[in-house]
Amino acid sequence: MRILTILFSTGIFSAGLWAQVTMPPPRAAVPSDSPNHGQDQLLKAIDDVAWHQKLSDIADVDKIAITGPPLAKEANPTGQGAGNPLIFYAYTFIPKKLDRTKKQPLLVFVHGGVHSNFMSSSSAHIIRELVSEGYTIVSPDYRGSTGYGAAFWRAIDYGGRENDDVWAARNWMLETYAFLDPQRVGIIGWSHGGMITLMNLFEHGESFACGYAGVPVSDLVARMGYKGAAYEQLFAADYHIGKTARENVQEYLKRSPVTHAAKLRTPLLVHTNTNDEDVNYLEVERLAAALKAEGKKFEYKVYENAPGGHVFNRLDTKLARDSRAEIYAFLRRYLKP
Repeated sequence: MRILTILFSTGIFSAGLWAQVTMPPPRAAVPSDSPNHGQDQLLKAIDDVAWHQKLSDIADVDKIAITGPPLAKEANPTGQGAGNPLIFYAYTFIPKKLDRTKKQPLLVFVHGGVHSNFMSSSSAHIIRELVSEGYTIVSPDYRGSTGYGAAFWRAIDYGGRENDDVWAARNWMLETYAFLDPQRVGIIGWSHGGMITLMNLFEHGESFACGYAGVPVSDLVARMGYKGAAYEQLFAADYHIGKTARENVQEYLKRSPVTHAAKLRTPLLVHTNTNDEDVNYLEVERLAAALKAEGKKFEYKVYENAPGGHVFNRLDTKLARDSRAEIYAFLRRYLKP
């Protein structure tokens, strides 16, 4: 791509100039049914370079291509290639100072957003903190992520096979790196990433030592009710869930963590914020109530009107750093980096 070539040739990715092209702090994801895929692919290519710029001093950074389950919906079920495993990408970060002669923990980091991706501008400082803790990290751009073209964007299976892609990334890491300890695997995510974290814990609890879900999407039926008609219609698209929650409430319940609370058998920490402008904290309260009703032990903290709303503990404020310190202390208890 000519634009990207110019960016490389002019040296815009030097450490001193990178600040000019980074994106603003993460905000609530706003899905769109008419994205500019060309622009998204360019931004993703820039982001790939940024990961090396921001982490290569402390981590071996790589991007891998692996496979997940086939498409949930095939445009032509009998056509050539129908039913093939879906190819997707994932980022890996291995601490440079890691002792690979000893077993080490793995952390699966799940990006958030409906049609979003693993952006360096919103996650690099957190990845850096986790690498400094001693974690090897994998973060998949699961199906439906932006930056990979229209077909991959439309492959979204919200609350469904995207969970399987994240699970596949976990398994690939353990199959590939002998120094990783399958008994010390954690999973962490915010917002929609928190939802995928919960669904993986509920479905594969024996395969994770612990998990953290920050401001997690927890109840899709309730969410469709308070988000409004425009948001609801995005999920009702033919390539997406296909019907509204009113038309198929059971499908939305099946894809909601709150429905699966009885399956929890893994140490879990959940954070929410009362002034969250994206995931209403009452949605997370429903999850907490469901877990309590099932007699599950978990850790739960509600922040009262914490500045930053939905991204309150992903910022660079003292409150955010203190909150992340709580998360890292929780992870250390079970993963022992």
